[in-house]
Amino acid sequence: MKFLCLLWISAILLAGSVRGSAQDVIFPGEELTYRVSYLNVTLGTIKSVCEGYTTRNGERAAKVKVYIKSSPNIPFVSLNSIYESWMDTSITYSRHFTANTEIDGGKWEYDQYVLDYPARSLVMDKFRDKQKVSSKSYTIGKRYNDGSSLLFTARNLVSAKKTIRLPTLIMDDTVNTVVNFRGTKGSVEVDAVNYPVKTLYLDGVANWTGIYGLSGIFEGWFSDDAARVPIKAKMKVYVGSVTIELQSWKRGSWTPPRADS
Repeated sequence: MKFLCLLWISAILLAGSVRGSAQDVIFPGEELTYRVSYLNVTLGTIKSVCEGYTTRNGERAAKVKVYIKSSPNIPFVSLNSIYESWMDTSITYSRHFTANTEIDGGKWEYDQYVLDYPARSLVMDKFRDKQKVSSKSYTIGKRYNDGSSLLFTARNLVSAKKTIRLPTLIMDDTVNTVVNFRGTKGSVEVDAVNYPVKTLYLDGVANWTGIYGLSGIFEGWFSDDAARVPIKAKMKVYVGSVTIELQSWKRGSWTPPRADS
């Protein structure tokens, strides 16, 4: 399942406080592992790895890699995917995205989204067994997020206190996601820590259908500190409402902030 799908931001926000918080969110070597469950049955795991800053097509970019794997004990769910996203250093939009997904017979399907904003060009290529099977080209006038960069954009904007409709690249299509960055303070509980975690809340609507029917209303809770780590989310898929919660982490000395009693 593609973890939280979220946003693009205006030039006004990019010129303001958003840029400063990007440096707090990007932590090279960060590893966040999440449990995906339905009615408390584990469906699989999602692991996000922040590889830090690199260069892509001659431009500096922030790189993240996401591993999504279903539980082998669940007969109706089978998924093994690796997503890579090269984001602008503001971590508010994507510059390049690739996805490797295991399909029937142990073969792999490879997708690549190449975004050239100066040329107003988007190219989406698909390969199966290393052979190109399709290619789509678009003329674009907006900045897009992919299924991996969206998580980091959400972390950056979770306290924005506004609703944003953002261009999104999902399942070989150009769609949009509406996110209500409410900035509401609260707390949630997860099994990984023995205290309530201090959080900021958002919700929204995914106006598209992703893998396993991911669509519609979603909710998210992020740590109410500079790191803005995703703590918990609820999303709709074919089987119903699934819960995604932080299971383990590696981020220097960071620990989930404790909510005031």
